Amino acid sequence: MALGFNLEESTSTGEILPIVKFDSKAGDWRLQNRVQDTAGQWIKQESEMSIPIKFVMDMENLEVGWLGFVSGKPDFNVVKVGQPIPDKPEKEDSKGEAVEFKRAFRVRVASKEIGLREFSHSAKTVMRALDELHNVFEATKAQHPGQVPIIEITGNETVKISTQQGELRFKAPQWNISGWVDKPDMLTGSAPEPVAPAPTPAAQSDDDLF
Repeated sequence: MALGFNLEESTSTGEILPIVKFDSKAGDWRLQNRVQDTAGQWIKQESEMSIPIKFVMDMENLEVGWLGFVSGKPDFNVVKVGQPIPDKPEKEDSKGEAVEFKRAFRVRVASKEIGLREFSHSAKTVMRALDELHNVFEATKAQHPGQVPIIEITGNETVKISTQQGELRFKAPQWNISGWVDKPDMLTGSAPEPVAPAPTPAAQSDDDLF
């Protein structure tokens, strides 16, 4: 597969960004921010996104590898797509229990409405959908030098998986590359992201993304 994953079976840290979340069971898209409450404590604040959704995705710098959660915090061990995927990490949490690591990806997305954000996932249904999207990117990127793809999310696809516990249903995003734009300053880190993005971004035309 293009992303180097076997879905049947070096560490990159980077800065902490607000995130875009996709629920592979419910099919919901949400924005997650860290904000301070009245007591000055940092808390997570989420708001739902309405489909259709458009943003640019920095596929040229897509990262793949492993994701685990240590004391509730994500621990990525990833490399830029195309490089050999690192060995599965072996770590323990503060209680001495083994941390479960799963295949995962991480990529930056951005638009005027949501600012600069990080999107990551470890669900196989989502990774397969991204793999197909990345194949399209690889096949067409030479025609768009210096540009990044506009990703349009139009809905969800239900994926049925048979297990020993019976049939399970998951959601995979239905998305496509709807256009290309010059790589925005936001993706290069030379422009600040909005402090308080709109909680429910409205549908945008390609010209309104930045």
